[in-house]
Amino acid sequence: MPAKVRSSQATVEQRRQAVLRHVAEHEEVRIDDLAAHFGVSLMTMHRDLDDLAARHLLRKERGRAVAFPALTMETATRFRESENLAAKQAVCEAAAGWIRPGDTLVMDDSTTLYPLADLLAGSEQLSVVTNSVGIAQRLAPATGVDITLLGGHYRSEFNSCTGPEVTRVLSRIRADLCLMSATAILEGSLFHPLREYADVKEAMIACSERSLLLADHTKFGKTATYAFGDIGSYEAVIVDSGTPEHEIDAIRGHGVRVETVAPAVP
Repeated sequence: MPAKVRSSQATVEQRRQAVLRHVAEHEEVRIDDLAAHFGVSLMTMHRDLDDLAARHLLRKERGRAVAFPALTMETATRFRESENLAAKQAVCEAAAGWIRPGDTLVMDDSTTLYPLADLLAGSEQLSVVTNSVGIAQRLAPATGVDITLLGGHYRSEFNSCTGPEVTRVLSRIRADLCLMSATAILEGSLFHPLREYADVKEAMIACSERSLLLADHTKFGKTATYAFGDIGSYEAVIVDSGTPEHEIDAIRGHGVRVETVAPAVP
């Protein structure tokens, strides 16, 4: 009898992300039904759910997996930062070419920007203003980067701050370049599920001379509760090669330049 092949960590994480999406879509699912749906043993499913619960992505209750409020899988930083890394790296490498020595940058809390923060850690003569604790931490080793962390109401699921305190400070800042992403993009419209984060993004655009949107293909073809900004406010949008052509055409229809990059093949 052939030995059982053990799943790679990447395969396990892919399944767990699929489990999270399934639970979020159905709000609450019996654990034995999940095991049957994904074709794994009950013990394996318990391990998957224990891992997701430990990352505060869902709740594991007696015999059931229960979703947190809407769009957990789209917005929770702990989930997003491990998704589509090659595409995020590619768009961030392209965005780095827009940054000049001496610039003041405003960066939102999107995990899409995490690789860019890592790239900027070796820069000199930059000032970065952000509401993201994660981005500030990644920039911390850079002696040539001055970091302003915007304080306000801390949201642990996003590892960032929001609220009127953040928008008030942004109204007194003048930045050279705003760098951000969006939770959902549909035909040139941008969305976020929480109003206070939509407000912060609009304030970041308003305080910047130029704005650049970074988005991988998974952000397209979706909406969320709150629209923010206007795609025409961006000088350019950087996307990866998996982005649907009709979505690219919609952005170009607003007179905005689209730069498409190809992720590195693993």
